[in-house]
Amino acid sequence: MNKSVVTNSLALILALVGFFSGQAIILSVGLFALSGAFTNWLAVHMLFEKVPLLYGSGVIPANFEQFKSAIKVMMMEQFFTKENIDNFMSEQDGKAHQFKLSPIIEKVDLAPAFDTLVDVVEKSSFGSMLAMFGGTEALMPLKDPFIEKMKGSMIDITESEAFSELLREQLEQPSVIADMQDKVSEIIDIRLAELTPKMVKEIIQTMIKKHLGWLVVWGGVFGGLFGLAAALI
Repeated sequence: MNKSVVTNSLALILALVGFFSGQAIILSVGLFALSGAFTNWLAVHMLFEKVPLLYGSGVIPANFEQFKSAIKVMMMEQFFTKENIDNFMSEQDGKAHQFKLSPIIEKVDLAPAFDTLVDVVEKSSFGSMLAMFGGTEALMPLKDPFIEKMKGSMIDITESEAFSELLREQLEQPSVIADMQDKVSEIIDIRLAELTPKMVKEIIQTMIKKHLGWLVVWGGVFGGLFGLAAALI
């Protein structure tokens, strides 16, 4: 249910009832409530839409570029500072944060590593001996066990504290952090470049429209109270 429509409708009904019934108090309450509710509704509408002859309306689409710049500044200064990156790399107890790299390792194709190993063996002094037992084809049954063992070993290494500490030391280098910030800034720029004034307007409307509706409701309520006070006075 649209709060703005309901509030303005109730205020209008009160004004009409007061007018046709000759009840000055009801008419005053209705007119003041309608004035407060409609004015607040118009103010909310003017945030998002350009209204002819009303200077300052459509403020959000008109300040589209400033809005995008503010998002970038907020992201870089509040989330991707050197201190926040340092904190992300460490646990609460001060130890290096352990990144779960096993899902990545499981997807890595280690077949080229086995092929390289076979090539090294073939070109080594064991090559002639290997040729006596069927050549490189004799090593093919070892391919899957080799890949499985390699992945297991890599997972064990990346989950060790020594590796996590070494990774933190490298990522906390000033040049690395600066490069990371540059990359993040570039990604944000790319994403913001995809935004249009209409998209920004819809995003903000979705976030705050529910709460702005209460401005209309309370505008009607307080307007009605002022109207009651005016009629009594």
